[in-house]
Parts: sequence; structure tokens; C-alpha cells
Amino acid sequence: MSFIESIKERARLHQKRIILPETMDERVMQAARMATDEKIAHIIIIGKPTHDIDLSGIEVIIPEEDSRTETLIMELYNLRKEKGMTLEEARKLIFTDYMYYACMLVKLGYADGVVSGACHSTANTLRPSLQIIKTKPGVPLVSAFFLMIVPNCEYGEKGTFIFADSGLEQNPTADRLAAIAASSASSFQLLVEKEPIVAMLSHSTKGSASHADVDKVVEATKIAQENYPQYKIDGELQLDAAIDEGVAMSKAPGSEVAGHANVLVFPDLDAGNIGYKLVQRLAHAEAYGPITQGIAKPINDLSRGCSKEDIVGVIAITSVQVQE
Repeated sequence: MSFIESIKERARLHQKRIILPETMDERVMQAARMATDEKIAHIIIIGKPTHDIDLSGIEVIIPEEDSRTETLIMELYNLRKEKGMTLEEARKLIFTDYMYYACMLVKLGYADGVVSGACHSTANTLRPSLQIIKTKPGVPLVSAFFLMIVPNCEYGEKGTFIFADSGLEQNPTADRLAAIAASSASSFQLLVEKEPIVAMLSHSTKGSASHADVDKVVEATKIAQENYPQYKIDGELQLDAAIDEGVAMSKAPGSEVAGHANVLVFPDLDAGNIGYKLVQRLAHAEAYGPITQGIAKPINDLSRGCSKEDIVGVIAITSVQVQE
């Protein structure tokens, strides 16, 4: 059984209520149909679909007609009025930006999670969730990762990796990089159900280069090792030293991470985003994400280049996150 099929099996055990607010996108509607047919989740869509898709078994919410809409407007206003939001602005957002509607449904317990971003930017997807759902208690920041499944790969966990942060945090400080490492280790443990082995990546391995960018990764590694001793975390490591045991023996002897890493923490968003797309395109890897971590309820983004199959995979991952 493939990794994503195992995730779907776990999702089927406890079907969760997952909202897809982008009914204008045909891929999203096709994914809604597939996820429903595969019994991965109870799918909720918002707005009148513009594509000819069988809606049997799918919950359709029309904001203008739903009895909960006025409650959502008032709750959003009360939540954001201290930030300057007026009742009129809350009403406009609820009727025109369905991510706000979706996040309010989750906030009030009418749904369990949201998957969006097929035709909207990451900012459009995550801004409402950060304003409404907020961060998980005890987690210092929200970050994002891609779950990478590389075919015919001897590295990582049989070709399975987490790449972080590949979708959200632009240029994290050492403290934030350490927090990303811990969140990513926790996500790997939840989704892959194997021990996370975390490499803090750099263009340097154990002092082979000197630069402020290297210093940041070295400091982040120290912070992560001190604050999250339950995880195997080491750095700074070049990519080959992180995943290839032969290279690790010469570049980082004695490291329990080097040569075995399955969670790759990139120094900034440029490296993480470029890295996942290189592997996706050149190695024909499956890339699911960007999956968010650190939000109190699972609100997940999609790449705008995603396929309907990718969306179904993220729905399944979101359902498993809810089960946590």
C-alpha cells in the first residue's frame, strides 16, 4: 500500500468534516466528488458550483440561504472589532470571501478543517485562519511543509520526507527555525508514524564554511536540541551529508542524524520552495502541501499547480491532522 493510500485508510476510520471553499475551480469540485466517493471525509462546499459535478453526498452551503450566516457575521465582528473591523466589513467578508466563512464554521464547531488555495494565494488562504483560528497553544508560530514521496528512493523513510518551511516563513530567525524543526518532527511522527530524524540544512557541514547564514543554522540547531530533546535534530548539514550515509561518514562522523534524515529543515523559504519543486519535477515525486502546522485547527493550503489527486491527498492528510 502506498503512503497516501495508508493516509486515506486512516482518514476513513473517522470521517471528518472538511470544507472546500473554492467551488469556482473544476479541480476542486472533481476532488470533492472523489473524496466523497472514496469515503475519505464528509465534504462541505461553499457557494453555488459552476461546474457540472454530481453533488450527492456533498454538503452545499449557500451563504445567502444558510440559517447560520447571521451568526457567523456577528461572531466574526465580535472577534475582530478590537482590531477595527466594523459590522459592515464583517458582513462583506462573510459574503464575498468564503475562506472567512469556512474559518468561522470551523471556529464555531460546524466543521473540522479547511483545504483551499487551488486558485488563491497562500496569503488569501492563511490570513483568515490566522485571524480567526489562531495558533495552537504552546506553539510559537505557524509554518508550512510539503510531504514528499519520492519514487524508487533509498533515502529518508523509504523515499518519504517532510520539507520545511517550503510555503510560508520567508526568512526565519534561529529561534523560529528551531520551532519549525520541532513542529515538522511532530508532523512527521503523526503522518508517517515513524521516528523523525531532523536535519538543519545549510551550504555548510559542521563548519566547512563561514557565513552569517551558516551561523543562523548553527544557532537554530543548538536551540532545537536544547528545547526539543525528544527529537533527533542535528546541523548544520549539507543535503548530501543529511541523507547519504556514505557522505555522512566523511563529512559528519558521529552524527546520529547525518545520512539518515527524513525531515529536512531549510534555512529560508527560497531554499525550501526551490528544493521541493526540484524534487517534484526532476524525480517525479508526489508533493502534498503546503500543509500548515501550528494552527489550532487544520487549515491547509494548496499549490495553484495542484491536480485533483493532489487535492484529495491533502483532504486525507487534513482529516488525519484533525484526528490528532
